[in-house]
Amino acid sequence: MKRPSFFDTWLTVEMEGHRFGVIAIGLAVLLVGFHMWNAFAGLIPNLITRPAHLALALPWIFVLGAAAQQGRAAYWSGWAFLAVGLTVSALIMLNRRDLVQQYGALSGPVQIVLASALIVVVLEMARRAIKIVLPAVASIVLAYAFFGAFIPGKFGHAGMPADYLLGTLTITEGGLWGTLTGTSVDTIAMFVILGGFISAGQAGTGFMAFATQIAGRARAGAAKVAILSSAFYGSISGVAAANTASTGMITIPTMKRLGYPPQLAAATEAVASTGGQILPPVMGAGIFVMAELVRVPYTEIMVAALLPAILFFMAAWFGVHVYALRTNLTALPRDALPGWAVVARSMPFFLLPFSILVGTLVFTSYTLAYAAVFATIVTWITLIFEANGSLSLRGWYRRTLLAVVTAAQQVAIIAAVIVCAGIVVGVFNMTGLGIKLTSLILSASDGRLWIALLLTALAALVLGMELPTTAAYVICAAVAAPALMGMGLPDLQAHLFVFWYALLCTITPPVCGNVFIAAAIAKTPWLPVAGNAMRLGVGLFVIPLGFVANPEILNLAGDPIAALMTMAQIALGLWLISFAVIGAARQPLLEALRVPALPAGLALILVF
Repeated sequence: MKRPSFFDTWLTVEMEGHRFGVIAIGLAVLLVGFHMWNAFAGLIPNLITRPAHLALALPWIFVLGAAAQQGRAAYWSGWAFLAVGLTVSALIMLNRRDLVQQYGALSGPVQIVLASALIVVVLEMARRAIKIVLPAVASIVLAYAFFGAFIPGKFGHAGMPADYLLGTLTITEGGLWGTLTGTSVDTIAMFVILGGFISAGQAGTGFMAFATQIAGRARAGAAKVAILSSAFYGSISGVAAANTASTGMITIPTMKRLGYPPQLAAATEAVASTGGQILPPVMGAGIFVMAELVRVPYTEIMVAALLPAILFFMAAWFGVHVYALRTNLTALPRDALPGWAVVARSMPFFLLPFSILVGTLVFTSYTLAYAAVFATIVTWITLIFEANGSLSLRGWYRRTLLAVVTAAQQVAIIAAVIVCAGIVVGVFNMTGLGIKLTSLILSASDGRLWIALLLTALAALVLGMELPTTAAYVICAAVAAPALMGMGLPDLQAHLFVFWYALLCTITPPVCGNVFIAAAIAKTPWLPVAGNAMRLGVGLFVIPLGFVANPEILNLAGDPIAALMTMAQIALGLWLISFAVIGAARQPLLEALRVPALPAGLALILVF
């Protein structure tokens, strides 16, 4: 359907061409401005900030961008869903004082209809944002809430009135407006906005130049540049798909131009881009949710995750290096390096916001949101600089628009995921379903931790096949993490274990989002890319078992010597596993060494 010219003029969002409609710009500024204001506004009631968060995200899913181009029916139904969502959200905010006095029970058929309509809007919002699986899971869980009283045995529940069930989900902080949505409003959105501003400026040039200068002259230099640049960008965005699409547009064509097989070039970028969600200081949205669930400071998680995150990229580096030895991949030519002068000129754009962010978190008592706001403001000022160091007001304006629109789109997608996941968590809490599923894991594992770990890993990978990492983590953590903790695993260790496998789904067939994106950029079939990604990243599937067997690696703050020694041991194991799976050369002696290399590598990683 060709959109009428009015809407084409006022609503269009075109990221690559940097062309945005006036309404889109206004909505983006409103969304970004609200969240930055909220960081400083003080104690605003949750039944105002959280419905506002949803309301500001609704237009980006239902009427703006690609979602609005799916045909006439989807286009006009999007407006209908938007109207309903905005109306109910506004009514909740305007009537907050009265709704609080209802203590979670709806009053009258009008409120029941409105609550039901809001839940339908949230489910459809998630479907349009991330496809069918999460809203399908949420719908099944809702069906259990309504009809679980008819299920015999321990998996049934006592039943609850519809007005109480719907009311708890929609007018209290026990469902849509729970702690998950609160984390999205107060913390995640601010870091997504920071990532949008950093990505819009010269920071991308900075980390790409630095990565090229550092790794370009190494064997398989182009692939190692892809790993480093993806690590840097991933620590900004925390979104694996955005990482693959952004850095992959540069690194994959470069590797192909230098003679790399397309499937290897795409696999390298897909694997490397996955790790940004676990790499400090920003990491992915799921880590902020983890901080809320585990009730530990974000900085503590950041320090604990640092060495495993480094091991993630070391595993990818080892895989690429072994491929290079096997296939004789060479370094980048010297004239392809940017030179240290270019690095020195561009790196401050990357280092400045990170220095402010880390410095604020480590050396002050300001909150995460404050730290992100400070770094965002400084980054916004630096957008005035062109790549050659000159000042440009026109460029500043253009990059500012790109930053706010990019941030608004990403905040909206995360809001769609988080609010929908709130339905699942809310029903789990009301019905005890999470506890029942946890007991099922405990009984299936017969009290043996390693069986429970493998079941949890499998569940996280299966859930993550069609869910974003954050949603897969939230659902799996609600079910499996309590089982692992019940077997004696510390809270943070259990949650990091679940999160790690949830993020690995982006490279795990048959549904592997990063692989699909990278294969499309490389213009090659996705299945060989997936196979190469699994071979390159085979060690990644063992690292979580390694930090369960050797928890010292998570104690960098308490005992850095033991943590670093443990990391070195696991790193050696990862090298041996990469050698065993890929092979370094077609020589009989070296090929024979691949057989003992695998058990030796596993022993180094899994030894107690």
